[in-house]
Amino acid sequence: MVQFEKSRLLQELPKQFFASLVEKVNNITSEGKDVINLGQGNPDQPTPEHIVKSLQTAAGNSMNHKYSPFRGLPYLKEAAALFYEREYGVKLDPKTEVAILFGGKAGLVELPQCLLNPGDTILVPDPGYPDYLSGVALAQAKTEIMPLTEENDFLPDYKEIDKEVFDKAKMMFLNYPNNPTGASASAEFFEETVSMAKEHSICVVHDFAYGAIGFDGIKPVSFLQAEGSKEVGIEIYTLSKTYNMAGWRVGFAVGNQSVIESLELLQDHLYVSLFPAIQEATACALLDSQECVKELVNMYEGRRNVFIEGLRSIGWDVQAPDASFFAWLKVPEGYTSASFADHLLAHAHVAVAPGNGFGEFGEGYVRVGLLTSEDRLQEAVERIRTLNIFKENQ
Repeated sequence: MVQFEKSRLLQELPKQFFASLVEKVNNITSEGKDVINLGQGNPDQPTPEHIVKSLQTAAGNSMNHKYSPFRGLPYLKEAAALFYEREYGVKLDPKTEVAILFGGKAGLVELPQCLLNPGDTILVPDPGYPDYLSGVALAQAKTEIMPLTEENDFLPDYKEIDKEVFDKAKMMFLNYPNNPTGASASAEFFEETVSMAKEHSICVVHDFAYGAIGFDGIKPVSFLQAEGSKEVGIEIYTLSKTYNMAGWRVGFAVGNQSVIESLELLQDHLYVSLFPAIQEATACALLDSQECVKELVNMYEGRRNVFIEGLRSIGWDVQAPDASFFAWLKVPEGYTSASFADHLLAHAHVAVAPGNGFGEFGEGYVRVGLLTSEDRLQEAVERIRTLNIFKENQ
């Protein structure tokens, strides 16, 4: 058999960070060990029943077995616009300011290819979602990092970034509520971002994947709520987290018309839109009762409280996340992110994601996904306690 060499483009793609974590977990479970896997971000609850039923009904309609319009069915774009007006008070033109996506990740990876030429500069948060770098590599662009530090509430400090960097940047990624830190952003921060982007002609791409998941009665802010935001950027919304539809691969981009047009033009050459039955069920999710979302957020908040309180009780000084379903935890002295994650997996059979996998400024932390039951989270705390790493609070 002839072995054909991968293209240079494929060879230069970043390694998938989570692949090594999955391999390590599989090695332990293959030995018959019970691993509590808190290392990934895969929602553990089923899609709400009314959305599933909508799909089942739509799948039986033979009209949905045909090709749908390349750029998606108009009623789904209208549903996305109605959703944004209801949830955030943001008015959108469904014809020109909404693009249907094959999941949020697809849009995030496609956008650098839509807006950047080889050698162009993009600003990326560090720590940040690893797949941002996949889109950068495919566009053959260059990155400049924006450090996210605890001292600045895990927000980029624009005053600390050289003006020359801003002047050469054409695009930037932001993500609040944040993966991996669980931090949230204020309306004032987004207003500052719009002002900066206008000054330097930078396209802002706000990844709003965890937009529904805010704690302590606080609703996360949409970037598009900032005045002038549609002049300089777009927001990516996915149904994966809000409605437990991760496997359905559906999301949408909203905002600046020129960016939406570029995104749809690229997708014209890649796809023939989503299965219409999924589009119909997605419209159902966006427009029907949102009680399932409230219940989901309450569940995550309960998990957060149980887990964080448990860790504090064993002497681990940790901060509770404001939002998302992640907790960002400082590793104890004497460990790196990777060595601590390996120690927990080997000796407690608890899997967490080492922070350095999310960037240079993730070193010294691990990320935990609150994606298992309260009982299992309590068990994870107990397993960590038995390692005698921390001095327990009496």
